[in-house]
Amino acid sequence: MMPKRITIVLAASVALAATGVGTALAIGAFAPNEKERVVARALTDTHPKNVIFLLGDGMGTQEITAARYYQGVNNPLNVDRMPLTGFDTTWSVKPAAAAPYLPDYDPDSASTGTMWATGTKTLDERISQGPSSAINVPGANLQTVLERWQRRGARVGDVSTAEITDATPAVLASHISLRGCQGPADMGSCASERKGAGGLGSIAEQEVDHKVDVLLGGGRNRFTATIPDGPDAGKTVVDSAQRQRYQYVTDAAGLAAITNKGPRPFFDRDRDRDPKPVLGLFTTGNMSLEWSGPAAATGKGNDPAPCVENQRPANEPSLADMTSKAIKLLDDNNNRGFFLQIEGASIDKQDHATNACGQIGETVAFDTAIGVALDYQKSHPDTLVVVTADHAHTSQIVGEDASGSGLPTGYSTNLTTKDGSTLSLTYGTAGYGGAGAAPVAAPPSQQHTGSVVPVWARGPGSLAVLGTNDHTDLFKTLDG
Repeated sequence: MMPKRITIVLAASVALAATGVGTALAIGAFAPNEKERVVARALTDTHPKNVIFLLGDGMGTQEITAARYYQGVNNPLNVDRMPLTGFDTTWSVKPAAAAPYLPDYDPDSASTGTMWATGTKTLDERISQGPSSAINVPGANLQTVLERWQRRGARVGDVSTAEITDATPAVLASHISLRGCQGPADMGSCASERKGAGGLGSIAEQEVDHKVDVLLGGGRNRFTATIPDGPDAGKTVVDSAQRQRYQYVTDAAGLAAITNKGPRPFFDRDRDRDPKPVLGLFTTGNMSLEWSGPAAATGKGNDPAPCVENQRPANEPSLADMTSKAIKLLDDNNNRGFFLQIEGASIDKQDHATNACGQIGETVAFDTAIGVALDYQKSHPDTLVVVTADHAHTSQIVGEDASGSGLPTGYSTNLTTKDGSTLSLTYGTAGYGGAGAAPVAAPPSQQHTGSVVPVWARGPGSLAVLGTNDHTDLFKTLDG
């Protein structure tokens, strides 16, 4: 239930807005604390100059709650600073010759990413293309929110702890029928979409060709692969990027040293004075995990133990560092605004792997990046910050005192939290051989789940997330 004082602030602000009285008056008269000022301002300030969209892959309500509980129940997360919250449905659609398409209630990251990137439902595995009769039949390319910001002259950025060609970062700046066609060496299933066949090429090629101002993450091997055909045949995607004036870095020190040269005057044709885009690829695959800890086991699981923190190698920048640098590069000498997507990717990947400490550590690191975005928003109130997940996942918080026939039937991990209590997580969406069978010894990749996911927002346009909506509705919100 909404606190009474905030309810009064909302009612008063609506009344003042309806009579044409400025937002500043409403805030000053009726909003005695920061949260209430943010809510009141959102009622009349709806058009952001900048948008920062943060996506915790697989970060459903259980995942964010596990991170909150592990850190200590009385220690709020950064995401708790966001006053406006809602829920989104995430269902995708199944193949068909034409609409209407049957719903698929348990989506993947490609279809859900396409939803907020384009405002359109599509098939699982598909990257910013519409649905079609079969997964191996490409759909129509759909304009993305990043492309719309670029058309307005804004700068754009894309940051992930996964390969930067993975599904979530890919949906902004590529169009392809299958998410696995990430680099020039991966195009076997997308042969008709190769550049040599008249297509747009692999995801890596498209991201560079889109001239995204800031591209930061893992996946270097996709970009060092040789392009077999098209204008850059015989060269790597890195070569193609550098031909298109990208600054290329491969470690934390290189990223820290990158500077933005600033815009050239309108009358100056010296292109070297343009802001040069940045390509940062810090690992060959996905970026390293922040935390490690005990392995999951069937039934009761392990004796309680804490996670081991600070496991990321020093040569890899943290997600918070990449977020801070991306904001700085996009914001410097920029009067036209920017759009930035930040993905905490391995929450999902460690949920699949039943790795509780890996999952929680990535969630905490993602929340630290949220803090960076919110600190920027506080001093730049014309910025909208939105946080959500693409889909829900398998981990569940269960009773630590279960025994006998009450034991979980999946894979469990028991962690000693910073409160000194036991947090028990269980994973049970994969691992059985059939009806009545026992779990297999080694946990297989767990399945996503079809639950609604939370959405948080702060800044101009943030009221749009209130209530229960669909992921496709985020497209209009992020479009500013």
